[in-house]
Amino acid sequence: MASPEGTPEQREQARELGQRLRALRRMRGMTLVQLAEKAELSHSFLSQIERGRAMPSIGSLGRIAHAVGTSQIELLTPPSAPTRSNVVPTAAAPRGTYGDEAARLLVTHAGARFRPLSLTGFSQEFGEPYSHAEHEFLHVISGRVEVEIDGEVSVLDEGDSVYYGSDVPHRWRAADDQGFHAIVVKEQPAASRTAPSAQEAP
Repeated sequence: MASPEGTPEQREQARELGQRLRALRRMRGMTLVQLAEKAELSHSFLSQIERGRAMPSIGSLGRIAHAVGTSQIELLTPPSAPTRSNVVPTAAAPRGTYGDEAARLLVTHAGARFRPLSLTGFSQEFGEPYSHAEHEFLHVISGRVEVEIDGEVSVLDEGDSVYYGSDVPHRWRAADDQGFHAIVVKEQPAASRTAPSAQEAP
C-alpha cells in the first residue's frame, strides 16, 4: 500500500481514484465487504482507498479493477469535462493497462455512452474472466486473439470482431507470440441500472 502523502498532484489522484471506485462500486450494488471478498483485499484497505487516504499497488489496483468489472486505466483516468464532442490526440491520450495489455483511452468524455480503448497485448495466458452489466465489443486490428465467451473459445483473426452482452463471462489472450492490436468498445456503467444497497457503508 502506498500512502498518498506527497505532492498535491498525488493527493488529488488518490482522492479522484477513491471517488471513482466508490461510485462504480455503488453502481454495481456492492458493499465494501463484498468488494473486499471479491478482490481478496482487506475491507479497511479499500475504505482507505475510497477516502483518498491510500493508493493501491499496481497488483492491488488490477484486482480491484477486475472485481468491479473495469480496467486499471479506466479507474486511474479522470474523465474530461462533458462537452458536445471529445477530440483525443494520440499524443495526449491517457495510457495505462487493461489486465495484462497496454491500453490507450480513445474517448475521455465524462458523459460518453461508450468507451473505446486501443489494446496491445502479448500475453498467451488467460486471466480470470470478466463479467459486468455493460455490453462490450472487440475488433482485431492486427494479430490473432483467442477469446473465451461464456466458456466457448474462438480465435479471431485480423479484421474479425465479437460482441457480448450483459453479464457474459469473457476473457482473451494473444493466440501466438506475435501479439495483437485490438479495439475494445465498452458500454459505460449507468447509475440507474443498479441501486446501492440499503446497508451501504459510507
